[in-house]
Amino acid sequence: MLRIVALIVLCTSVWSAQATEPVKMMTNTWPPYVGEELVEGGMAMELVRHIFSRAGYKVDNTIERWPRALEGVRVGLYDVLGAAWRDEERELDFIYSEPYLINEIIVVTLHSNQRMLRSVNDLSGSRVGVLREYSYGIDFDEIGNVTLVTENHMIQSLMNLLNGKVDYVIGDRRVIAMMLNEYLPGRRGELEPLKITVPPRGLYVAGSRAKDGSDKLVEAFNRALAEVKQDGSYREIIQRWDERYGL
Repeated sequence: MLRIVALIVLCTSVWSAQATEPVKMMTNTWPPYVGEELVEGGMAMELVRHIFSRAGYKVDNTIERWPRALEGVRVGLYDVLGAAWRDEERELDFIYSEPYLINEIIVVTLHSNQRMLRSVNDLSGSRVGVLREYSYGIDFDEIGNVTLVTENHMIQSLMNLLNGKVDYVIGDRRVIAMMLNEYLPGRRGELEPLKITVPPRGLYVAGSRAKDGSDKLVEAFNRALAEVKQDGSYREIIQRWDERYGL
């Protein structure tokens, strides 16, 4: 009898230890969403930690360059990507959560640019600043005659726009707003966002299909996401960040 009780206690202890192991997460630097120098590690990190905490998990995040982060989770060395856009090509390698944030993609140009654009198709004949390894959800080949000027950082694309090297820059509204606020506050008035529709992108946690238990982890995240949306804490975090970086 004592042996049975001891076995039950041992199994319970092992299960508890497993349930409380931190989630091993990988991200890449992407202010204001992810950054070691940012409050709470960035907007996305504050949200993801808050959601996983509601599910009963702590998070151990490692920041790497995007290709290294992607590969680290893909092969199962880490549990999840903490801030990923969904891509059909990655479906075989990753299990995606429900989107926990919506990235609004905008097109900005110089205030002095008099050319009127009614849709992204009107970008034909233009030089467009984009970022390397971004999945914008726009088929530039279908638009045709678009010269893409690729950079590693948004601030580089914005400087290209201000210096006349590109006609337009495409990017996330919050990223562009932060770059202008932090690095170009005196030149914000020279740029303006265009009123054309670009498909928004959902931001996801993506679990590794190569690691056992990823599906359960993503399910727990989804349940907790629904809870924090209902109790108002989710909205509070988003509003606090959007008040810092408006455009």
